[in-house]
Amino acid sequence: MIELIPAIDIIEGQCVRLTKGDYDRKTVYRDSPAEVAKEFEQLGFKRLHVVDLDGAKSKHIVNSSVLSRITAETQLIVDFGGGIKTDEDIEKAFEAGASMVTVGSIAVTRPELFMGWLDKYGADRMILGADVRNGKISINGWKEDSTEDLLPFLKKYIDAGVKNVLCTEISKDGTLQGPAIGLYKDVMTAYPQLHLIASGGVSSIDDIRALDAAGIPAVVFGKAIYEGKINLKELWDSQNA
Repeated sequence: MIELIPAIDIIEGQCVRLTKGDYDRKTVYRDSPAEVAKEFEQLGFKRLHVVDLDGAKSKHIVNSSVLSRITAETQLIVDFGGGIKTDEDIEKAFEAGASMVTVGSIAVTRPELFMGWLDKYGADRMILGADVRNGKISINGWKEDSTEDLLPFLKKYIDAGVKNVLCTEISKDGTLQGPAIGLYKDVMTAYPQLHLIASGGVSSIDDIRALDAAGIPAVVFGKAIYEGKINLKELWDSQNA
């Protein structure tokens, strides 16, 4: 059964979504991310993916206070990403209550630092962020494309002990046009032991079922919730039927 992980993206303390990672294509959905998190918990969700979009853009954590409120007011297992660039940043995320952190850019630009964190905090608390555009890993809030190809990039870190990968197909993200199932199947074929979290493009319960049928372990979804494309109670009931 695929693991369901709703997402909260934060800009200036508000719950927002972008389209294809474009900060100029922002929609504000709610003023209080903590209230949204509590609603997810009340529906029965156990996990939450929180992204500090201000942090991703400014290259350091900005919204740690919002994370602190979410973790103080819910029992959700929160993974947090966006702007984790230094030892201070990752410590701040864990001190604010994150159970796990998602780190992407640093794994490209400073692999030795990422490896150090993997050793220090352990593979269960680290999620490798692999955001893909035109087959290449994108970094720094999707503002830059690296020269790293997805599968060799993943292999390097899986060989080093990474167990959890959050993979976002940027061209799909926030579009409600369906997830990049072919991409995720390629990853799972190459690395069947991986706990892969698919992200981007989910528009319906049928998309989630298709990911489940493809053998994808977990999915993050956000815009489909806020746009009313997915009835969370119906989704949860279908998972537990």
